[in-house]
Amino acid sequence: MILKGNERGHGKELAKHLLNVRDNEHVELHDLRGYAADDLAGAMQESEAIARGTRCKNHLFSLSLNPPEHEDVPVEVFEAAIDRIEGRLGLEGQPRAIVFHEKEGRRHAHAVWSRIDGEEMKAINLPWHKTRLNEVARELYREHGWQIPDGFRDRAARDPLAFTLEEWQQAKRTKQDPKLTKTMIRESWSGSDSRESFEAALRDKGLWLAQGDKRGFVAVDWRGETYSLSRMSGAKTKELKARLGDPRDLLSVDEAKAQIGAQLTPKLKAWAKEEQEKAEKAGLAAQFQREQMVQRQRQARAQIKTQQEQRWLNEEKKRAERTPRGIRGLWGWVTGKNRKIRNENEAEIARAQQRDRTEKQETIRKQLTERRNLQRQVKLARQKQQARIAELNQDVARAMALGRVPERQASKQKSRTHRRDQTRGRDRGNEFSPK
Repeated sequence: MILKGNERGHGKELAKHLLNVRDNEHVELHDLRGYAADDLAGAMQESEAIARGTRCKNHLFSLSLNPPEHEDVPVEVFEAAIDRIEGRLGLEGQPRAIVFHEKEGRRHAHAVWSRIDGEEMKAINLPWHKTRLNEVARELYREHGWQIPDGFRDRAARDPLAFTLEEWQQAKRTKQDPKLTKTMIRESWSGSDSRESFEAALRDKGLWLAQGDKRGFVAVDWRGETYSLSRMSGAKTKELKARLGDPRDLLSVDEAKAQIGAQLTPKLKAWAKEEQEKAEKAGLAAQFQREQMVQRQRQARAQIKTQQEQRWLNEEKKRAERTPRGIRGLWGWVTGKNRKIRNENEAEIARAQQRDRTEKQETIRKQLTERRNLQRQVKLARQKQQARIAELNQDVARAMALGRVPERQASKQKSRTHRRDQTRGRDRGNEFSPK
């Protein structure tokens, strides 16, 4: 289980992120401890208010728990892991919230603690928290028999195509897979031996070399997005300078954007926008299936929750009726019968809670399996979409160099027009005359 934690503030923004149902298919506030509020936003406001009595800005500790992709991990395993982490970091008894997220057939958890000790009104120090989290993560992999990722076992074996939060946000804007962008830049770097050949390789993929504001070298695409070459190429700064020379010899980012904008004529912009929209529509069918499935699953979970709550009320009523009242209740207290009834009720409550939790977990497991099956189709659609976008980037670069839409695209448009005219001719039958 991959564990990532950090100290932070801005509880309001964190609550909004954790309850985001637009980017997550299912969101569940699982546990809220140590707060007067019964909702996450209110709990984060409480933490913020208490922290104002101290000089601590990062008054929260936020943790994400990501199990292996295809493992069905019960709630109890998440809870045990969170309790263990809490003990290792010295956060026992601190106000805490646990939220579950499900997305693309994967289920993971988030835990948030207040770092402020309410009695002493000071922040709990968390030294070496990353080291302690890694220790717990390794223990969890061994205890549950999960396969340890290569990069977790050996830092040198980490995925070179892994992307940062900033790159993920950029990918959402451009509709491009950040791993695909990294791959293209790395291929351009590895296949070149000079600045000229590297620039040519980038240009073929719809990227332009430029001087960054903070970074020595960046790549700029036709949309105006910038990419750090030191991060995307995997090359060190010294290697980049040795092959590419002085970055001050290049255009700045603003100058590169202006040059690209000047080459993108209104006609080319309209064509590029049309092709981008076509590529994005490639996965609409799978996306529609996903949305329909999510809505159906949410309704099923809401129905189970309502049924369990109603059943619980009925069972509570029956348990209350077992306890004698009045004189019989007094006599039951004397004879010890009331204690026996109370013990039976407590045992029944424990069984009922476990039953409800098992029912819920089984429903989640089945829905995750269903979602994973659909995810295979979604993944295939995304691959086709990314291939079309990569092809579009190359076509845009070629069109800018030619000053017009590439012949291949023009011939495609002509072919579509010809087929449309033939269809119209067939529809008109005898009334149609080429004259």
